[in-house]
Amino acid sequence: MSPQKQVIVHGAFDDLRSGHLRFIEEASRFGDVTVALWSDEMIRSISGQSPKFPLAERSYFLNAVRYVARVLAWSGAAEVNALPMLEGLEPQVWVDVEPLANSVRETYCRRRGMEYCVLPPQQMDGFPAPPAMPSTPGRKKVIVTGCYDWFHSGHVRFCEEVSAYGDLYVAIGNDRNIQLLKGAGHPLLSEAERCYVVGSIKYVKQALISSGEGWLDADPEIQWLKPDIYAVNEDGDKGGKRDYCAKRGIEYLVLKRTPAPGLQIRSSTDLRGF
Repeated sequence: MSPQKQVIVHGAFDDLRSGHLRFIEEASRFGDVTVALWSDEMIRSISGQSPKFPLAERSYFLNAVRYVARVLAWSGAAEVNALPMLEGLEPQVWVDVEPLANSVRETYCRRRGMEYCVLPPQQMDGFPAPPAMPSTPGRKKVIVTGCYDWFHSGHVRFCEEVSAYGDLYVAIGNDRNIQLLKGAGHPLLSEAERCYVVGSIKYVKQALISSGEGWLDADPEIQWLKPDIYAVNEDGDKGGKRDYCAKRGIEYLVLKRTPAPGLQIRSSTDLRGF
């Protein structure tokens, strides 16, 4: 088998959303993706504004994406039509999006013997379900449930922590049930988009959409999956989940909401504003 090509993408990747993930996923079809991540200073130099999320938080999130091989911080000059000189970086392919593509970048790549691949917007349409990763023989199965409407570093950290207890499966609340539980204006994003985002995280074996209703909307999925552990954070310890697990012999695990080291606590409610 021939070695994977080194692929590079670069940008701010601030407030990482499904569009970013679709772009990186498509870029990963060319080889192993390195993200040259703009520093906070570089973003301010280019846009005139500070990033919504600091470099450490953006890097932590990107490193958790299953389509990313590595993340390197780019703290040099703000030259958006060139690539950074970073140790160990010898890319063979620069993948770009059509709105940002230009002849300067194309010439830059040609002079260095690199491929310059431009992705048209339609190539990144839709939210294909990330394939389920193979289960690990002998490991317990863990399920978590939730809305995951504005996915952030706190969600990533929760997935990371829970995955230490076993293979992690995430049941995403269906649109109808989220509106029933949370009211008008919820969810912001469709169930397909939310499922895609969560399924793109490397700590998650599989993301699926719940088919029930109420706080125990994932009951049909739990009956199918037969998990050993049902994990929640402190905010999610409600709705009869504890009794539900006791009756079915499922271990019930409550984790505290703690951010990754050096990062601040995030809340979807705060980010949404309601």
